[in-house]
Amino acid sequence: MAAMAGTSTMATSAPAASKLMISIDPDKDGTADTNEVRAAANALFDRLDRDHDGTLDSKELRGRVSAKDFKTADPDNDGTLTKDEYLALVASRFKAADPDNDGTLDSKELKSVAKLLK
Repeated sequence: MAAMAGTSTMATSAPAASKLMISIDPDKDGTADTNEVRAAANALFDRLDRDHDGTLDSKELRGRVSAKDFKTADPDNDGTLTKDEYLALVASRFKAADPDNDGTLDSKELKSVAKLLK
Protein backbone atom coordinates (compact mmCIF):
# COMPACT_ATOMS: atom_id res chain seq x y z
CA MET A 1 0.00 0.00 0.00
CA ALA A 2 2.85 2.53 0.00
CA ALA A 3 6.16 3.49 -1.63
CA MET A 4 8.23 1.60 0.85
CA ALA A 5 11.79 2.32 -0.06
CA GLY A 6 13.72 3.12 3.07
CA THR A 7 11.25 1.45 5.43
CA SER A 8 13.77 1.16 8.25
CA THR A 9 13.29 4.84 9.05
CA MET A 10 9.60 4.15 9.49
CA ALA A 11 9.85 1.28 12.00
CA THR A 12 7.89 1.43 15.22
CA SER A 13 8.40 -0.54 18.43
CA ALA A 14 6.65 -3.90 18.82
CA PRO A 15 4.36 -2.72 21.68
CA ALA A 16 3.30 0.30 19.63
CA ALA A 17 2.60 -1.92 16.62
CA SER A 18 0.55 -4.29 18.81
CA LYS A 19 -1.48 -1.38 20.20
CA LEU A 20 -2.04 -0.12 16.67
CA MET A 21 -3.11 -3.61 15.58
CA ILE A 22 -5.85 -3.58 18.19
CA SER A 23 -7.14 -0.26 16.90
CA ILE A 24 -7.17 -1.15 13.18
CA ASP A 25 -8.27 -4.79 13.39
CA PRO A 26 -12.07 -4.60 13.70
CA ASP A 27 -12.56 -8.32 13.07
CA LYS A 28 -10.02 -9.11 15.83
CA ASP A 29 -8.27 -11.83 13.84
CA GLY A 30 -4.82 -10.62 14.89
CA THR A 31 -3.84 -9.37 11.45
CA ALA A 32 -4.41 -6.23 9.41
CA ASP A 33 -5.52 -6.77 5.85
CA THR A 34 -5.32 -4.30 2.98
CA ASN A 35 -8.80 -2.92 3.60
CA GLU A 36 -8.20 -2.38 7.33
CA VAL A 37 -4.89 -0.62 6.69
CA ARG A 38 -6.40 1.50 3.94
CA ALA A 39 -9.29 2.53 6.23
CA ALA A 40 -6.84 3.53 8.98
CA ALA A 41 -4.68 5.49 6.53
CA ASN A 42 -7.74 7.20 5.07
CA ALA A 43 -8.91 8.30 8.53
CA LEU A 44 -5.43 9.51 9.48
CA PHE A 45 -5.14 11.53 6.27
CA ASP A 46 -8.37 13.31 7.13
CA ARG A 47 -7.15 14.08 10.67
CA LEU A 48 -3.76 15.35 9.45
CA ASP A 49 -5.24 17.58 6.74
CA ARG A 50 -5.79 20.45 9.16
CA ASP A 51 -6.32 23.08 6.46
CA HIS A 52 -8.82 20.79 4.67
CA ASP A 53 -7.29 21.38 1.23
CA GLY A 54 -7.23 17.68 0.35
CA THR A 55 -3.44 17.42 0.49
CA LEU A 56 -0.73 16.86 3.09
CA ASP A 57 2.52 18.78 3.08
CA SER A 58 5.61 17.77 5.04
CA LYS A 59 4.53 19.95 7.98
CA GLU A 60 1.16 18.22 8.22
CA LEU A 61 2.83 14.81 7.96
CA ARG A 62 5.00 15.66 10.99
CA GLY A 63 7.85 13.24 10.27
CA ARG A 64 5.72 10.26 9.27
CA VAL A 65 7.35 10.12 5.83
CA SER A 66 11.05 10.45 5.06
CA ALA A 67 12.12 13.07 2.52
CA LYS A 68 13.04 10.28 0.08
CA ASP A 69 9.67 8.57 0.43
CA PHE A 70 7.85 11.90 0.15
CA LYS A 71 9.62 12.68 -3.11
CA THR A 72 8.80 9.22 -4.46
CA ALA A 73 5.15 9.53 -3.40
CA ASP A 74 4.81 13.00 -4.96
CA PRO A 75 5.03 12.26 -8.71
CA ASP A 76 3.76 15.70 -9.72
CA ASN A 77 6.42 17.34 -7.51
CA ASP A 78 4.00 19.89 -6.09
CA GLY A 79 5.30 19.48 -2.54
CA THR A 80 2.11 17.87 -1.27
CA LEU A 81 0.50 14.44 -1.22
CA THR A 82 -3.09 14.03 -2.30
CA LYS A 83 -5.10 11.35 -0.55
CA ASP A 84 -4.54 9.05 -3.54
CA GLU A 85 -0.77 9.64 -3.40
CA TYR A 86 -0.73 9.04 0.37
CA LEU A 87 -2.78 5.87 0.06
CA ALA A 88 -0.47 4.66 -2.72
CA LEU A 89 2.47 5.19 -0.35
CA VAL A 90 0.70 3.19 2.34
CA ALA A 91 -0.12 0.45 -0.19
CA SER A 92 3.50 0.25 -1.25
CA ARG A 93 4.62 -0.02 2.38
CA PHE A 94 2.00 -2.69 3.00
CA LYS A 95 3.27 -4.73 0.06
CA ALA A 96 6.89 -4.38 1.21
CA ALA A 97 5.91 -5.37 4.78
CA ASP A 98 4.11 -8.50 3.56
CA PRO A 99 7.02 -10.76 2.53
CA ASP A 100 4.86 -13.89 2.57
CA ASN A 101 2.36 -12.17 0.23
CA ASP A 102 -0.64 -13.42 2.19
CA GLY A 103 -2.38 -10.04 2.01
CA THR A 104 -2.27 -9.51 5.75
CA LEU A 105 0.19 -8.08 8.25
CA ASP A 106 0.76 -9.47 11.71
CA SER A 107 2.00 -7.22 14.53
CA LYS A 108 5.63 -7.80 13.56
CA GLU A 109 5.06 -6.99 9.89
CA LEU A 110 2.89 -3.98 10.75
CA LYS A 111 5.84 -2.18 12.41
CA SER A 112 7.16 -0.78 9.13
CA VAL A 113 3.76 0.63 8.15
CA ALA A 114 2.67 1.81 11.60
CA LYS A 115 4.03 5.34 11.36
CA LEU A 116 1.73 6.03 8.42
CA LEU A 117 -1.35 4.85 10.31
CA LYS A 118 -1.22 6.62 13.66
